[in-house]
Amino acid sequence: VKALFGAIRHSSGTIKMDGKELHIKTPYDAIRAGIGLLPENRKEEGLILSESVAWNTVFAAILKYRRGLFIDSSREEKDVFEYRDRLGIKTPTIKREVKYLSGGNQQKVVFAKWLCAESDVYIFDEPTRGIDVGAKSEIYGIINMLVAQGKAVIVISSELPEILGICDRIVVFHEGRVAATVDREGATQESIMYHMIGGK
Repeated sequence: VKALFGAIRHSSGTIKMDGKELHIKTPYDAIRAGIGLLPENRKEEGLILSESVAWNTVFAAILKYRRGLFIDSSREEKDVFEYRDRLGIKTPTIKREVKYLSGGNQQKVVFAKWLCAESDVYIFDEPTRGIDVGAKSEIYGIINMLVAQGKAVIVISSELPEILGICDRIVVFHEGRVAATVDREGATQESIMYHMIGGK
């Protein structure tokens, strides 16, 4: 997923969206193409912990607030409040540093960042790792909301019940290669495990 997002170089293959080949060499290219990545390690790669909820929400989309040489701070603030309320981010103020939020709320700030960037494709790498059951349910609700809006969502997860619960199509990898692609209707934990270990 880091290669899809331009964070590392890919050695082969092509990336296409709506039938058009994309040339993604940097995360900036990916953001401009409408791709957002919620990384596995949110604290090191998804957030700037010493910055505020507001700053973390808007920094991937900062260009849309530019007005000549200035930033439209009132529109910026309006959007931050909108995503805070829509995602139920619990924070005493939008100026609160993200490091003081719970794990679930930190994760929702990363979601807010890509919603604010108006992505078309969302890549979520282990989106519920390290958060409590209540926050997991809220994350699933956000994913379903995005799908209902016609967005494409790719979820990478090591939790098979999670995959079976939220995915329409499941691609199973074994030793770095695609081992099987199955629809949710015909998938079971046993069949996925079978392909994960190489069909043995």
